[in-house]
Amino acid sequence: MSENELKDTRPNPVIKEPLPAARKKFPVWPALLVLIILIVIGALGGYGSGMGKRLAAQGTLVTGQLDEQYQLGLGAMKAGQYEVAKQHFEFILQHNPDFPGVQSAYANLLIQLLITPSPVPTLTPEITSTPDTRSIDEIYNNVIALLSAPGTDLCSRDWDAIIAKLDTLRKADITYHAAEVDGMYYISLRNRGLCKIYPQTFEPNASCQDLNINLEGGIYDLTTAESFGPLDTAASGLRTWARLYIAGASFWDQDWVQAQNYFAQVRASVPQLADSTCTTATERWRQATIGLANQLMAAGDYCGATGQFKDAFSINSPNNATVYPTATAVRNQCVGDNGTPKPKKTKVPTPGETKTPTS
Repeated sequence: MSENELKDTRPNPVIKEPLPAARKKFPVWPALLVLIILIVIGALGGYGSGMGKRLAAQGTLVTGQLDEQYQLGLGAMKAGQYEVAKQHFEFILQHNPDFPGVQSAYANLLIQLLITPSPVPTLTPEITSTPDTRSIDEIYNNVIALLSAPGTDLCSRDWDAIIAKLDTLRKADITYHAAEVDGMYYISLRNRGLCKIYPQTFEPNASCQDLNINLEGGIYDLTTAESFGPLDTAASGLRTWARLYIAGASFWDQDWVQAQNYFAQVRASVPQLADSTCTTATERWRQATIGLANQLMAAGDYCGATGQFKDAFSINSPNNATVYPTATAVRNQCVGDNGTPKPKKTKVPTPGETKTPTS
């Protein structure tokens, strides 16, 4: 059998399909990474939610503690236990200086401590750490001693020196007993402002020329004190009267109606309030009333002028004597020979209007 015939008699070979040459496998690590990220996000979300609830509960607890300290401080202050109240308020200021009402209550407490003299405590020497604050402590204690020194005359204290020491203290360390220093600034500026505007209240026997009255300076001090705490009624009211006094003086010799109106308001509440010329609000009103009477007289309104002269003479002043002759002549012009008022010949000029009087 030939070789070709043998090839033909062999069984047909099995033809196998070729395997894929480049079948790629899908990587597993991205899926695992996504799964891990989802697990971490879920864990962090649960942790954050739990911490949020915990912090909220903690904040509620702290607020309750501060409110309790505030009420205890108010009660101690009402009972006259000022040092105890001071500890409660300082606890609040240390933890939350913006706690509602604590700044005002603390300022009022410091005023009460100033009004009620108490012995200056002797501080126990302590080992100071770096930086050395002994010089600052000395200034601080010196200011406390000056503020709590006994004395009934408020204006006899050297407020300029006290405020200068506070300035030095604050420049040395702005954080040093910040709340207490603010309270000291408030008291010092408030009292210095009062003494500049109306020292007559505290030094009734002193000569006006020796009181160094300064209305503008006092207003500035009280306004600066207001940046540390709300002004009390007495200080706020006195600042208002000082402003009205200055407003009335600005109309002097220009508009007697306005000047008389402003000084009438001041005179009704603080009759002895004066400026650096020592002219009281009462005297200013008397002079403004005479000025208005002269204005009416010049306009031919003799009866109106007579009424103004009469009002001015209600103030007992030796200076009235120089005006009596004029007032008498104006009254005669008003009533005439038969004692009845004459008709007014001209209208009263408005402020700023000039008119030639008729005879």
